[in-house]
Amino acid sequence: METIIEQLAGFSAGTRFEELPAPVVHEVKRLVLDSIGCAFAAVEHPKGRIGIEYGRMVAGQGNAAIIGTPHRASVLGAAIANGELINALDMDAVVPPGHVTPYVLPGALAIGETSDASGRDLIRAVAVAHEMSWRFGKAMDYLRDMKDGQLDTPKVFGFSSTIFGATAAIGMLQRQSAETLADSLSIAGYISPVQSMMAFFHHAPSTTIKYTMAAALVQAAMMAAHMGLLRHRGDVQLLDDAEHGYARFIGTRRWEPARITDDLGKRWGFIDEQIYKLYPHCRILHGPLDCLIGIVEQHDIRPEEIDGIDLLVEGFVEKPTWLTQDIQHVHDGQFSIAHGMAMGAHRLKPGRDWQDPRHVFSPSVLALMKKVRHRAHPDYVKELSSHASARPSRVEVKARGQTFAAETLYPKGSPSPDPDNLISTTELIAKFHHNAEGVVPRRTADAIVNAVMDLDRECDVSMLMTLTTHTSA
Repeated sequence: METIIEQLAGFSAGTRFEELPAPVVHEVKRLVLDSIGCAFAAVEHPKGRIGIEYGRMVAGQGNAAIIGTPHRASVLGAAIANGELINALDMDAVVPPGHVTPYVLPGALAIGETSDASGRDLIRAVAVAHEMSWRFGKAMDYLRDMKDGQLDTPKVFGFSSTIFGATAAIGMLQRQSAETLADSLSIAGYISPVQSMMAFFHHAPSTTIKYTMAAALVQAAMMAAHMGLLRHRGDVQLLDDAEHGYARFIGTRRWEPARITDDLGKRWGFIDEQIYKLYPHCRILHGPLDCLIGIVEQHDIRPEEIDGIDLLVEGFVEKPTWLTQDIQHVHDGQFSIAHGMAMGAHRLKPGRDWQDPRHVFSPSVLALMKKVRHRAHPDYVKELSSHASARPSRVEVKARGQTFAAETLYPKGSPSPDPDNLISTTELIAKFHHNAEGVVPRRTADAIVNAVMDLDRECDVSMLMTLTTHTSA
């Protein structure tokens, strides 16, 4: 009987583009476009600049593109830089277990670009990487796990399991056999980064690497794939041994491996839970931001007119990184509830402006932070128990001697019973164009959109990545 790793390796090596359902192909294109746009928006962000500088330092020169720059680096250096760029603003897509694309896409882009991979090759690899990551996310602890009708947040959590999908994508583009991929995947498990996210949540000011550093995981995945290719032997029993294997040493309390393997290759689940972010802020605040921005735009309320902002938000937020009022670094604004709401009230178009020091440290924004109050929504647990995407939110804005209120159950971008809640491809393209402004000319941005949407026909990975390195806007 095949082990779990052998099944994952067979799934990766055996998946043919022609077998991918059309919705999977379409979703991968959306993910690639959104991620390139997020990287464009981050080229001047501190986290993005650090990623670029470090990526250029490691492993010597090469021919792989660093998105939004004129620089080319080794496949490892480019993958590291692009992972940091995609995640820098926290505006990239999420799917269980959380942020996935900044970990699984960069290695695939770098290897695909330098190995004459077709667009279909890239789509196939990225689809497998997301499906695999989603399946691990469903098999392990989740941030919003429930027990006896109450939120049961794990003590140890992170996105380290995305290393399996990241390694699979690289191995597929290297054309590894199923046998070699099994070695690569098991090596990935052995060198998986630690799950450090809870330290990030509970400390303020928190580390600017955030929950799991993309650079570290991308580097580990690249190493795992190459070590398998060079014929290091892996341990294919790693996922089957609950007592001594990956589930034990990565710290998950829950381990349901059937969620990884059931209907593998027959049912694609990640597309049903894929979420896109409109704001460069932790997803926790997106429901309240939808409400607040709707209020201030509908009633044309200026920040100086606001006497108070009261919000009901999900009960998970009572952790220092969200409660901080001490904004020392632009990164702190990505998670602070008070700062995020103050920024939203200023009606800046979501994108790099939300991370521009001129706005992050604006006296008007910092003053409005003091007028923001929040508490847990009383229906949060009940609604979450009914639907995994539910984030009940209510906002009241006191201004002009009146109280303006709005509420929502599902933040824009989340799968929900209301299909209009999803972000359309037209909306994603608009987000991309805004993120690309000032980094590439509009004609180049248009060409990138066309290239991504044509990945399954004429465009190859090298053609796409060449477009992303133009920098004169």
